[in-house]
Amino acid sequence: MSNLDRQAALSVCGGRGFVVAEPVRELLSPRTVRLGESTEVRRLLPNLGRRMVGAWAFVDHYGPDDIADEPGMQVPPHPHMGLQTVSWLHEGEVLHRDSTGSLATIRPRELGLMTSGRAISHSEETPRSHARYLHGAQLWVALPDAHRQVDPQFEHHPDLPAVTAPGLTATVILGSLDGATSPGTAYTPIVGADLTLSDGADVRLPLDRDFEYAVLAMSGEAVVDGVPVLPGSMLYLGCGRTELALRAESDAALMLLGGEPFEEELIMFWNWIGRSQEEIAEARRDWMEGTRFGEVKGYDGDPLPAPELPPGPLKARGRVR
Repeated sequence: MSNLDRQAALSVCGGRGFVVAEPVRELLSPRTVRLGESTEVRRLLPNLGRRMVGAWAFVDHYGPDDIADEPGMQVPPHPHMGLQTVSWLHEGEVLHRDSTGSLATIRPRELGLMTSGRAISHSEETPRSHARYLHGAQLWVALPDAHRQVDPQFEHHPDLPAVTAPGLTATVILGSLDGATSPGTAYTPIVGADLTLSDGADVRLPLDRDFEYAVLAMSGEAVVDGVPVLPGSMLYLGCGRTELALRAESDAALMLLGGEPFEEELIMFWNWIGRSQEEIAEARRDWMEGTRFGEVKGYDGDPLPAPELPPGPLKARGRVR
C-alpha cells in the first residue's frame, strides 16, 4: 500500500538512542489518512513520538469497511525502495501487481511480502468481484544497509506456522515466535504475529528480552499487560520482557510486532526509505522520469506522481520527532 498523503513530509527515524530499554505501556493513537476515493486508514507508525518498533517502520490499519457496492482499495502504481511491504488481511482480497511481473491475489491470513530492495513499483486493488468487507493492515519493514540494494522480489505464502495455547492461536507472519518461523524472508531479527483470542482467554505469550514490542488491536476487546486496547490503537511495550499477558473480554484479534532495535538512522519520505535527502531526491527524480522503478503491466490507469520535496536540507537522526 502506498502513502498517498500529498502533504508528505520527511520523517527521521532509527538509531538505538531512543529505544525504551525497559518494559513500558505507551498507548499510541492513530492519525486518519485517506487512500483514494473509498479507503480510509488509521496510521499508527510513524507516530508523534514513536517512529519505529524494531525494523517495523510503518503501520496502517483499515476497516472493517463495507465495500459491497464500492470499488474498495484502488491504489495505482507507485514506487518503493529500501523496505519490505507486508500485506495482512482479516477480510477481503487484494490483487497485487508489480514491476517484476508478479501477479497475486492475497486473501485473509495469507502473507504478501514484497521486498523493494533498490527499486520496485506496484499497484494494489480490490478485485471487481469481491467480498463485502475489507479489513486488514499494511506494514513496512526497513531494510538494513547491507541488504537495501537487494534485487526486488515478491513472495506469497498462503500457509504459515502457528503457535497455540488454550484460547490463543498465534500465526507467525514474519520472523520467529516460540520456536515457529515464518517462510517469509527477513533481513533483521524480527517478529510479526497475528493473535486470535477467544472470549475469556487469559494467556501469557513468550517474548525475547532483547526485542522491543508493540501490539496493534485489530478487533474485539482485549487487555494487553493490564491495558485495555481498542481496535485501531497500538500499545508500545518497550524492551526487557520475557512474556506478555493477554486477556480477551470478547473474541479478539491483535497483531504482535517486535524486533531487535534498529541501529541505523533513516529518512522516510512518501514511499521510500533512504539514508540521505540526496538519495530521496534521486529516487523522486527517477520515478518522475520513468526510470529505475520499472513498469506495472496490466494496471488500467496512470501511476501516482510523487509529491514535492520539502525545502531545506535534513539529515537522518533519531527514532522520535
